[in-house]
Amino acid sequence: MDTTTDLIGYCSAVLTTTAFVPQALQSLKTRDLSGISLPMYSLFSLGVFGWLIYGLMIGSWPIIAANSITLILACIVLYLKVKHR
Repeated sequence: MDTTTDLIGYCSAVLTTTAFVPQALQSLKTRDLSGISLPMYSLFSLGVFGWLIYGLMIGSWPIIAANSITLILACIVLYLKVKHR
């Protein structure tokens, strides 16, 4: 890949991954997950896991890095949602 392609991939990875940080922090802080949809977050987490596997299979570090972190954050929210039903 060329430098421009990698730069776009890494910038996009940072933006989409960072978008989940406020939700995870708010969920940890308040334990209020009443506005979180369990089916949506479950499907989302499975999709992120699929993207992570895909990234590993093709060796794309932007995809691997972004989806590893996003999966951790999404799983934190999922865990809290299930735990505090």
